Amino acid sequence: MKGPTNQLNIPISMLSVKEVLKSRVLSDDYEIENNDAFFVADLGEIYRQHLRWKTHLPRVEPFYAVKCNGDPMLLRLLAALGTGFDCASKSEIQAVLDMGVDPSKIIYANPCKQGSFIRFAAERDVKMMTFDNIDELYKIKRLFPNAQLLIRILTDDSKALIRLGAKYGASLDDTGFLLQSARELDLNVIGVSFHVGSCCYDENSYIDAIRRAKFVFNQAAELGFNFHLLDIGGGFSFSSKSDGFTFERVAAVLGPAIDETFPSNIRVIAEPGRYYAAPAFTIATHVIGKRTVCRDIEEDYVPDMNIDQVNALPTRDDNPAFMYYINDGLYGSFNCILYDHQIVTPKVLMKGGSFLFGETLDEPEYSCFVWGPTCDSIDCITKNGNLPELFLGDWLYFEDMGAYTISAATKFNGFKRTKVIYTTTDPSVFDFLCVSL
Repeated sequence: MKGPTNQLNIPISMLSVKEVLKSRVLSDDYEIENNDAFFVADLGEIYRQHLRWKTHLPRVEPFYAVKCNGDPMLLRLLAALGTGFDCASKSEIQAVLDMGVDPSKIIYANPCKQGSFIRFAAERDVKMMTFDNIDELYKIKRLFPNAQLLIRILTDDSKALIRLGAKYGASLDDTGFLLQSARELDLNVIGVSFHVGSCCYDENSYIDAIRRAKFVFNQAAELGFNFHLLDIGGGFSFSSKSDGFTFERVAAVLGPAIDETFPSNIRVIAEPGRYYAAPAFTIATHVIGKRTVCRDIEEDYVPDMNIDQVNALPTRDDNPAFMYYINDGLYGSFNCILYDHQIVTPKVLMKGGSFLFGETLDEPEYSCFVWGPTCDSIDCITKNGNLPELFLGDWLYFEDMGAYTISAATKFNGFKRTKVIYTTTDPSVFDFLCVSL
């Protein structure tokens, strides 16, 4: 069922993700326009993630990292829930301000900023921003001398899938010099910022970063600064699987470490991105093409495969292997494979007219490649998959696709960006969404 629309005039249903998917894919004609790939965004999942955060890290204020996914409904829901926002550019700041967010709820958390963007932030009274080098201090002094600064420090990000320390973060050997320089420039440094790397998989990385931050707090106190803000960055897992690296596992050690190290008068914020966005988005893609491949063929017949990969394919006497082509790919929503090092898992949504969301098929599975729709051979989503044999008109779906997907999608080869359909699986927030957004 469709619910009332909001300020953006976008409908929000109260259906489950499964029901939304089913309503969209049950069509016998795989050539019609309605069979474009599409996202289903469950706004109820975003709300549940927010409650989960407040339960396990109640002291830490989330400032959502807009770069992760700038979907307007996601941003408006988070704004209505009272989160802050981590912005990296003029456009991101403007998007958040346009929603009526107070400038004090924004941190310009890019340590190296374009001069005109700093001036823009000053004009909009977005005061909080980060730095990690002396040239940035001179730039800020010239363009926004009343800014409220956080010194971003280098941490051990060796236990993260995406390491950021090579680009950003002042080492503890340099923080004293930078703070002394800020004092001489009469700049207002109010705290410390750090980031343990994206997709961090060791809770001890946060503990080590807390210790480093405390060291810099002490340095600042000796120089006469009155630090009152700690920004613990991002990197948080969204997983709730008991056999995985969960948010609860991090919070169980991070929360006490903060309380033991910093008194209650120190404000603590964080910059979660994928934590909120990833689990809320599911993408459905249409099988638009298919090829059958076998091992005993010429190597150059199979693009992007070396001889070992070809030899790994079944022979003509064994089960076949297949190539499937779907209508979204690496240049679109699956750019997360290239830019975010994600491993995506295709699942069968519809096969032969049967809707199969969440089901395990009692059928043989075959080796397969899943390709995107563009003419570039780099556009491969899965190179070592195993799926039941599919046919033109069938559908695949991929879960946990909200992080660093939509935000970096392109229109390469003229393919349009994938549409988002909104629902909420939490009835308690439906009226709130429609009234508040």
